Amino acid sequence: MKILVPLKRTADPDNANKIKIGAGGAKIETTGLEPKANPFDEYAVEASLRLLENGQTKARIAGDKLTIVSFGPKEAATNIRQALAMGGDDGLLFHADDESLDGDLVARALAKVVEQQKPDLVVLGKQAVDGDSNQVGQILAELLQWPSATFAMSIELSADKKTAIVGREVDGGVIKLKLTLPAVISVDLRIVAPKSVVNHVTPATFAYPEGARFTPLPMIIKAKTKPIVEAPIASLGVDAALKSKYVSFALPPARKGGVKVKDVAELVQKLRTEAKVL
Repeated sequence: MKILVPLKRTADPDNANKIKIGAGGAKIETTGLEPKANPFDEYAVEASLRLLENGQTKARIAGDKLTIVSFGPKEAATNIRQALAMGGDDGLLFHADDESLDGDLVARALAKVVEQQKPDLVVLGKQAVDGDSNQVGQILAELLQWPSATFAMSIELSADKKTAIVGREVDGGVIKLKLTLPAVISVDLRIVAPKSVVNHVTPATFAYPEGARFTPLPMIIKAKTKPIVEAPIASLGVDAALKSKYVSFALPPARKGGVKVKDVAELVQKLRTEAKVL
């Protein structure tokens, strides 16, 4: 089985409070923020590894492969290496600036990569924490005409690896879909819960630690020898025209301080006349 995981380089989401708006609202300034792999894409890497290994022994299933692909600057190779240290086998980096990409273009580029790599499954984060557009997985599935499941919080791969049952988070609960592979799955944060991924190789009694795995030093060193093929995004032969663009940026208005009320009647009055929520 072969799995392809798209991974985006983003500014550190843990320091989002340090983001500034450039002069005139033309762009977001992320100077000083450490670039990191998009957290949801990191969860996609972890989920994919759980599909391809015996979790109890950490032995990979013979013949299976995990490829990481990214669209971004040359420096994104560092983030691909981090995914390779987790257990990925090889990487693809297509050079592009964030300003020259949108969800549609990334999806079209990914469709070309899928044609070349011929994976059985594409697993990606539900969205990137910078743009938050939540478009790529759905557009990619449409372009490929593959079945898809979004907001996945669980995946059960059949023993013959021909189908997968995906638990999707929806308003009010979870809905389960049965997909015939090849397919596209975009994952939510609960995909890295201890028993969210079932592959019928890992013993049913085994439970993973919560979250994405820690990468020990030997794996980090080994990742340095794993291949990453780099090329310009133009080499994929996709139309570089964007269908969407950001016109301007603005910080949300500062929140006003709270006020104290003497009784319930005054609270109701303020909610009705000032907050206008009643």
